[in-house]
Amino acid sequence: MSYKRVLLKLSGESLSGDKTFGISALKISHYVQGIETLLKANIELAIVIGGGNIFRGIDAKEQGLDSTQGDYMGMLATVINGLALQASLEKKGIPTRVLSAIEINKIVEPYIRRRAIRHLEKGRVVIFVAGTGNPYFTTDTAATLRAIEINADIIAKGTRVDGVYTSDPEFDKSATKIDTISIDEVYKKNLSVMDMTAFTLCKENKLPIIVFDINELENLTKLAKGERIGTLIKPS
Repeated sequence: MSYKRVLLKLSGESLSGDKTFGISALKISHYVQGIETLLKANIELAIVIGGGNIFRGIDAKEQGLDSTQGDYMGMLATVINGLALQASLEKKGIPTRVLSAIEINKIVEPYIRRRAIRHLEKGRVVIFVAGTGNPYFTTDTAATLRAIEINADIIAKGTRVDGVYTSDPEFDKSATKIDTISIDEVYKKNLSVMDMTAFTLCKENKLPIIVFDINELENLTKLAKGERIGTLIKPS
């Protein structure tokens, strides 16, 4: 099966590259090159980006902050990342729109479903920021919600490895890669991929997920041809 409209989920942590904090110019340049390749393959691309390279709401309690405030701070971190990615894309002449779940009208557009779809139809890259706009929800859940709302064909989640494994391959050398798995099997095997709310939404809306190596972003062009990359997580 081929996929035309893709929701790409990028973690904030990945933007820091080899650094422990902030935005790596080298990493963001690599993303731009990959995105440019996807657009040339006529893939309509929307992106949900995290903010963990700047601030993670989950760390708020450790710093003595209220968890709700911490989550809002994390949402604002995603706005910073979205603007950085937009600036880098537009330097390459790639039309881009940043849509925020929290209204910051002087900086980015507010999220409106029909407007987002129209941007995609016009060939613009749409970057969704500020998560769902509500505390206590992850950017994985935000990615799933946006994918459903814009009628995406698939969610592509970039990770540090080239798919889903029986255990963490960075620590367990005996881990084996899984080519195809259902959401129910992910539950049973307790594999860490996305949070339960996101998985439940994917299952209920029959939305598949591809887990792939973020360092090989250009390989997503294979989705337009119906070719396999990474691990396919089927909704049933």
